[in-house]
Amino acid sequence: MRLPCSSTCSNICYGWVARQPTVWQLGVTMEVVHERCCGLDVHKDKLTACVLIGQVREVRTFGTMTRDLLQLADWLTEEKVTHVAMESTAVYWKPVYNLLEDQFSVLVVNARHIKKVPGRKTDVSDAEWIADLLRHGLIRGSYIPERPQRELRELVRYRRRLSEQRAQVVNRMQKVLEAMVQGVDNPEALAGLAKGKLREKRAQLQEALHGLMGPHQRMMLESQLRHLDFLDEEIARLDEEVSKRMRPFDEVIQRIDGIPGIGRRLAERVLAEIGVDMTRFASAEHLASWAGICPGNNESAGKRRSGRTGRGNPWLRCALVEAAWGANRTRETYLRAQFRRIAARRGNKRAALAVAHTILNIIYYMLQRGTTYEDLGGNYFDQRHSESIAHRAVLRLERLGYKVILKLPEPASTAFS
Repeated sequence: MRLPCSSTCSNICYGWVARQPTVWQLGVTMEVVHERCCGLDVHKDKLTACVLIGQVREVRTFGTMTRDLLQLADWLTEEKVTHVAMESTAVYWKPVYNLLEDQFSVLVVNARHIKKVPGRKTDVSDAEWIADLLRHGLIRGSYIPERPQRELRELVRYRRRLSEQRAQVVNRMQKVLEAMVQGVDNPEALAGLAKGKLREKRAQLQEALHGLMGPHQRMMLESQLRHLDFLDEEIARLDEEVSKRMRPFDEVIQRIDGIPGIGRRLAERVLAEIGVDMTRFASAEHLASWAGICPGNNESAGKRRSGRTGRGNPWLRCALVEAAWGANRTRETYLRAQFRRIAARRGNKRAALAVAHTILNIIYYMLQRGTTYEDLGGNYFDQRHSESIAHRAVLRLERLGYKVILKLPEPASTAFS
């Protein structure tokens, strides 16, 4: 039933309708958790809000400009709404959340958790469905950090983007091209700039550098050099701002920096995503699922289907996988041994994801318990399965015709003076 809200209201409103909640229509009696609540169906240009109070509801449609969102907040305040829920639709939920978080308890819900019945989907029905679920406490909000951490997260992510752009610019330029910009086009002189193993290939370099370098190419390279200088200045400015905001967590960053494969900048990226308060996550498994680095569960009729990882936080996942590859380049560490052990059976990419999962678990328990990292050593798995390793080694030698007798070393005697 569509009714005008007032003679001066320009919003599309659906007046108060005396109607039982959906769950009551199904003949199910459920406990009311939130007496005054609101469900939002958010889109790019508009949002639909459904307010539930008792057994009645009201639906209104608003725009997504700041003035419209302030009108929404005023309306919810007039109706004495306490809880608001909405889907995490792309990035459209962010301005709504920023304007409502100080006045109401706002939940941002994964769209997969509140999927509606196909064929009966409209903006109004979606808003009503979200409000119904919220009223009976059947939805769980996603982890949304506090405003200071959200701002820090934006700075760290933007710095990461600029670093990627800088790498792209550097990949287009070489030391040889910088010399060409200054007018040096002698192949012999350019080949003399080679360093390391390239010095052994000077003849090939001279042949490859033989050509013409016109004004157009020099202009392009000069432009790229200026772009590179600009990116360096911006990254340095962001480094200073991030360091200032991270100063209260210097001790935590130093502890995380002790994990093989992680440096200070990588530790800053991880902390910007998960924060330092691990009570927000029920367990290390929940955190791994939120990050998207744990195997998925897909089983039907007793058969295991694809266990590929689900979608999670791509920024955190990228940082952890980078740390895993870095850990593989260390020496005599537990993480390197784990990487090599899994890579031999499943491949390098799956090994990197598994080690990333382990690193996140380590960080979780370090932050939860306030401890430091203690490495188990590169021979941890060998010591754990020493008998099996010795048995396999003996079998291989016996196949080659050797006779092997294993003898444990005698314990060192203690001399008393």
